[in-house]
Amino acid sequence: MSNRTLSIDDRIYNYLSDVTINEAELLRQLREETAGIEYSVMQISPEQGQFMSLLIKLMRARRAIEIGTYTGYSSICIASAMPQDGLLVCCDISPQWTAIAEKYWAKAGLENKIELFSQPAEPTLQKLLDDGAAGSFDFIFIDADKQNYIMYYEMGLRLLRKGGLIAVDNTLWSGAVADPENTEPGTRAIRRFNDMLKQDDRISQSLLTIGDGLTLIIKEID
Repeated sequence: MSNRTLSIDDRIYNYLSDVTINEAELLRQLREETAGIEYSVMQISPEQGQFMSLLIKLMRARRAIEIGTYTGYSSICIASAMPQDGLLVCCDISPQWTAIAEKYWAKAGLENKIELFSQPAEPTLQKLLDDGAAGSFDFIFIDADKQNYIMYYEMGLRLLRKGGLIAVDNTLWSGAVADPENTEPGTRAIRRFNDMLKQDDRISQSLLTIGDGLTLIIKEID
């Protein structure tokens, strides 16, 4: 028994992977292709993808937004867990990376569920708000530039329905947030975001030690 989270060393991580992860062959191929390109560390881990798929199924989410798509691993995990009439709006600025995502969406038969906007996320989110989509989304995944996390969160909260869920990646930032001497811009941005969430009475939230830190946020207000 323990009254704190167990430390995960390689032995425990390998065991966890062996007994819980059922990674689809298509996702394995995508992960291996992504491993050979620039910034491959930005791809989420298989256990995080599987966990998010479980969340989507538990929520019976039909409408979702992803801010930061990269090569598409997380978007496949989200979209494949939604019903046939589900919609995932993806926001990313890199045609080079999303070209890989689109290739795998096609292989997975998910093209009709995913709408990609190749521009900064802010105008896409604003367009959704302007078109009357406030309060209509079930799930939002934020995994993009850290300095804009607060802006993405605030706009996302307006688009989310009451009881909807926001998942925010990298909120432990490889442990850098716990080092007071680390003043790198991304680290400071994540600290500001984490501190803000603790004071936000519009939500309930929990930071999980999965992947690089995954914060789950439930919207409590209309």
